Amino acid sequence: MHDAMTRYIHAGRTPQAFGGLVNTPIFRGSTVLADSFASWEASKKNGNPYSNYGRFGTPTTRSFEQAMAELEGGHGCLVFPSGLAACTHALLAFVSAGDHVLMTDNIYGPTRSFASNVLSRLGVDVEYFSPLIGAGIAALMRANTRVVFAESPGSLTFEVADLPAISAAAHEAGAFVLLDNTWASPLYFKPFEHGVDVSIQAATKYIVGHSDALLGTATANRRAWEILKAGAHDFGQTASPDDLFLALRGLRTLPIRLQQHWRSGVALAQSLSEHPGVSQVLHPALANDPGHDLWKRDFLGASGLFSIRVNTGDTAVLGRLFDNLKLFGIGLSWGGFESLVVPVGQPVRSCARQADEGYLIRVHAGLEHIDDLIEDFHRALDIAFGKCCVAVA
Repeated sequence: MHDAMTRYIHAGRTPQAFGGLVNTPIFRGSTVLADSFASWEASKKNGNPYSNYGRFGTPTTRSFEQAMAELEGGHGCLVFPSGLAACTHALLAFVSAGDHVLMTDNIYGPTRSFASNVLSRLGVDVEYFSPLIGAGIAALMRANTRVVFAESPGSLTFEVADLPAISAAAHEAGAFVLLDNTWASPLYFKPFEHGVDVSIQAATKYIVGHSDALLGTATANRRAWEILKAGAHDFGQTASPDDLFLALRGLRTLPIRLQQHWRSGVALAQSLSEHPGVSQVLHPALANDPGHDLWKRDFLGASGLFSIRVNTGDTAVLGRLFDNLKLFGIGLSWGGFESLVVPVGQPVRSCARQADEGYLIRVHAGLEHIDDLIEDFHRALDIAFGKCCVAVA
C-alpha cells in the first residue's frame, strides 16, 4: 500500500475473525483456558509455563501490536501502560550491572530521572552526550557500552540528531540503539530505516490522540526483538484492553490529525517568532532552525509540538501571559486535540549548557483553527509585556 491513510485504516484489522466487526473488540480477561494438556504444553514460550495468560495479551493487544509493528517497520511490538514504562523497561531489557549507557542530553525528563535514580543504583554507568554529536559519538564508545538512547527531536529544546551516523557508530561498537520516536510518530519518522534497533512511542500522545488513555509501545527489529521481549515480560507489565481499544481507534485518524497538527504548529511557531516578546522559537520544521537540514533529510513531516523562549523571567509577566491564554491549557502531555503550554524555565542539562536566551515554554498546537490560536497567543503576549515589548522592538 502506497498511501499512508490506507495503511493506517487497515493495519492490525481482521474483521473476519470477529464476526465482521470493523474494530477489534475489547477483550477483558485474565484466565485463558487450554482445551487439552497438549495445547497447554504447546502454549509454552521460551520455557515459560505461564505464557497462556491474560498478562501476555488478548486479541485486542495483538491487533494493536501488529498494527504498530507494521506501521513502524519493525519485527515485533510490545505494549506498556505508559510511555515512560516503555522507555524504562526497554532500557532494562538490554542492560546489566557494569554496563555503560550513552543517553542524549535532551532526553525526556522522567527518562533522565530513571537513569539517575534507578540505573545508577543498579550499577549501570550512564553518560550523557550532546544531541548534535553525530558520528563523533564513536569517541565515547567503550567496550562495555551496551545502549545508545536517543530522542529526536529532543524534549523541550528540539535538537535533531544525526541518527544514521549515531547508529553506525553504535553498531560498530556492538551497542543497541533505542529511540524515543514520540514527536514524529510512526507516520513521519521511520526509525528502522535509519539504524534504530528499538523505537519507543508514548502512545498516550498522537496515537491515542484524544487525551483519554495512557499507553506506551516498544517496537524492535529482528536483532533486538528476543532481548526486548524476554526482558519486558520478566517485569510483568501489561496494558488495559480498554486503553488499547482507544489507541486502535486513534490510529485510524492519525494521518489526518497529524497533518493538521503539523500545519498549525509551523504556522503558530512562525507567527510567534515575529512577536517582540519572543526571543527564540525552537521548531526543526522552520527553515532557520539549526536542525532543519537534518529534519528535511530524515523526516517525512512534523508535529504540533515546539518551544519558545520569551524575553523575561519575571514571574509577574509570566503570570499575565499564562493566565490570559484562553485556548491553551496549562498542562502536561500533548498530542490530543487540545492546545497546551507548559512553563519550563530552564531545562536540566549535563553537557554544555545553552545560552540563557529567555524563559522556555513548551507549546502544543491542537486542532483548533490556526487563526484563533495565533490571535489568542499574541493577545496574551501583548497583555503580558505591555508597551515594553513594542519599545524594545
